[in-house]
Amino acid sequence: MPLGTRIVREKETVRFMVGLYVRYKLRLKEWPDEYRQLVDYAERRLDRCRFGERKPTCKNCPIHCYMPEKRARIREVMRWVGPRMFLFAPLEAIRHLFRK
Repeated sequence: MPLGTRIVREKETVRFMVGLYVRYKLRLKEWPDEYRQLVDYAERRLDRCRFGERKPTCKNCPIHCYMPEKRARIREVMRWVGPRMFLFAPLEAIRHLFRK
């Protein structure tokens, strides 16, 4: 199943946000396995999203496809990174706002 631009952008955003979290919140240069696995999991979920290119943001999706533990972890990352996106990556933050 070919991936369109929406899914690709979502994957890039998740990877970018987890990277910021690991670097600035956890203050680590190398990603712990836990966060590599989280990104891999998120990418697999995006690959299998039943809405495909018409997918809503995960926050607004009627189907929560993440396991509870993974969902809690990604929410923790997003909660910390979200308000700081304008500091770390203003252009990406603006793009993310328009995609919602």
